[in-house]
Amino acid sequence: MQPSDSSRIRLILLDFDGTLADTRRANTLAYVAALGEAGYTLTEEEYTTNYFGMRCEEFLTRFGIADPAERERLRRRKIELYPTFFDTVRLNRPLWEFCRQFQSRGGRVWIVSTGSRDNIDNVMRHLGIGGPADDPASKNAAPGSVGTTPPENGCPLGRVDGILAGPDIERPKPAPDCFLEVMRREGCSPRETLIFEDSAIGIEAAHRSGASYFVVRL
Repeated sequence: MQPSDSSRIRLILLDFDGTLADTRRANTLAYVAALGEAGYTLTEEEYTTNYFGMRCEEFLTRFGIADPAERERLRRRKIELYPTFFDTVRLNRPLWEFCRQFQSRGGRVWIVSTGSRDNIDNVMRHLGIGGPADDPASKNAAPGSVGTTPPENGCPLGRVDGILAGPDIERPKPAPDCFLEVMRREGCSPRETLIFEDSAIGIEAAHRSGASYFVVRL
């Protein structure tokens, strides 16, 4: 697949958790720890079976936490604890190398996730990859996120062209809005776009966007 004048694929959209990075256990353990500190009981199996892939707000609401202030406090605590479990995170290297080759031929690659931007940034820097703000040549380069240190020499494994995270879009997956918004920003049609997803809600969103998609299983 080569993005040239004769190629119909110009844009790749990647889900993050469970697609580009295997973060399932780190996410689960961070939620279990944050809720445990607050006196709630949640097992790894319960989270992965019933809640994995949901936005934090939706998960905590369905879990039974009605107070918005309590949900926000737990969300922030989960973000603080998340980096302590990064030893369990793994990069999907075959997919990442494919995307790097795609970029080298002129293609564009975005991460499109329902997750928190802070969490995504932290994991990416831990793995040695980054986004546009991690480019040392960028005038808008941002400092490293809390709880993580950017790798030496920038991002040794390369960077994506853009990131659209959960708070950036009003209607989350399974609505296709997040994918359609990135296509709009990049000036690409669904026929020129390829999506990689792993979760049921992400696959539904990809299907509804009209783009071609692959299902990832890590």
